Amino acid sequence: MAIKRVLVANRGEIAARVVRACHALGREAIAAHSEADANGFSVQLADGAAHIGGARPNESYLIPEKLIEAARETGCDALHPGYGFLAESPVLAQQCADAGIAFIGPDAESIRRMGNKLEARAAAGDWGVPVAPGSLQVHDWREAKEIGDEIGYPLMVKAAAGGGGRGIKIIRNEGEIEAAVTTAAAEAMAAFGDDALFVERYIEDARHIEVQILGDSHGNVVHVGERDCSLQRRYQKAVEEAPAAMIPVAMRDAIRESAVTIAQKIGYRNAGTVEFIADQSSGQFFFLEMNTRIQVEHPVSEMITGIDLVEAQIKIADGDPLPFAQSDIEFSGHAIEVRVTAENAAAGFQPSPGEITRWVPPEGDGVRLDTHCHEGAVVTPFYDSLLAKLIVHAPTRMRAVAKLQQALDDFEVEGVTTTIPFLRRLSAELDYVRGEFNTRWLEQNLDDLTG
Repeated sequence: MAIKRVLVANRGEIAARVVRACHALGREAIAAHSEADANGFSVQLADGAAHIGGARPNESYLIPEKLIEAARETGCDALHPGYGFLAESPVLAQQCADAGIAFIGPDAESIRRMGNKLEARAAAGDWGVPVAPGSLQVHDWREAKEIGDEIGYPLMVKAAAGGGGRGIKIIRNEGEIEAAVTTAAAEAMAAFGDDALFVERYIEDARHIEVQILGDSHGNVVHVGERDCSLQRRYQKAVEEAPAAMIPVAMRDAIRESAVTIAQKIGYRNAGTVEFIADQSSGQFFFLEMNTRIQVEHPVSEMITGIDLVEAQIKIADGDPLPFAQSDIEFSGHAIEVRVTAENAAAGFQPSPGEITRWVPPEGDGVRLDTHCHEGAVVTPFYDSLLAKLIVHAPTRMRAVAKLQQALDDFEVEGVTTTIPFLRRLSAELDYVRGEFNTRWLEQNLDDLTG
């Protein structure tokens, strides 16, 4: 066993999740923390702590050099980036490699290659994976118009280096092109320091399907099933399910195979997610992007397979081969995850920082809560407002939906405003219960769900 001590270079629920996985494998965990997180839950759980700077992310969690220094000073031989912050930073991965610290994720080249959507899109097409009709880089709105004239409308313009929904605009007719491309380029430059854009066909009746993959350093790659992440607000996922119950079996199999193909072609190592758009009208699917990290929604895949993905990440980084082949992975039942945040949905999802004065989590068979919160915990204004991920598992989707509804009814939080009331209304909507939705459904029904 080479890895003995892991720097957990993140905060919140994912940091606590990684600490527990380290302990389950007999490894020590050191919690990196900002000034605001000195008393955070992951710090309390860990075997030690390393202060890495001020409360704001650009003073702490977003500085690779501080994380490397913290790992060295605390004797860590590995670093887990979690998700968000620098989890998909080739700079951090390379600095870890240069310092002789195992990065619990893919290598810097895989992160760089798949992080650029233009390069990833071109590579997927070369490998026989379907990509949506569109373009490589467009340099101005006139080039985007040429694409629109060729493939028709609506179009979606995207930032090549993008993520989190930034630098994305929908263009429904040629009159919208100039403003949309100009705005998207400005947003992309502000968010990513790169204004490169590309254009592709916008699919109106779409499902967002993503496949969890694992690859080791011995050439083995498997998928751990797919997730349906179609319920989104501003391109941010709100509800995730596994498996993707509302797409045809043949499409599901083809999507899974495509994800494995991509991971094999790039020699991918560690956990990752390959994302696709499924066109419900035409029955086609297209490669979207690859996320080279553990996903927020990974627990639903764990619930239907029994595979601990974070433990798998650590073992892979330690050089272990995957302990199972594809044929060994069995899928059981249906799992759903909702993200509970400290936001006021009725006020446009305005953040609600403060102290949690009451915290009564749901319990029961098939109910899981990944969280860093408790009564007395302080929700600061400096970070993402995620409080907890509520995950349920049942033999069928209908029973999982019923279990989710009951768990949300049982969940009590006071002191900060949360999205629990919004999620209760969403989970009771007939369209949701029936599984009759697409990537536009949540935005289209938001007023009814938050009013």
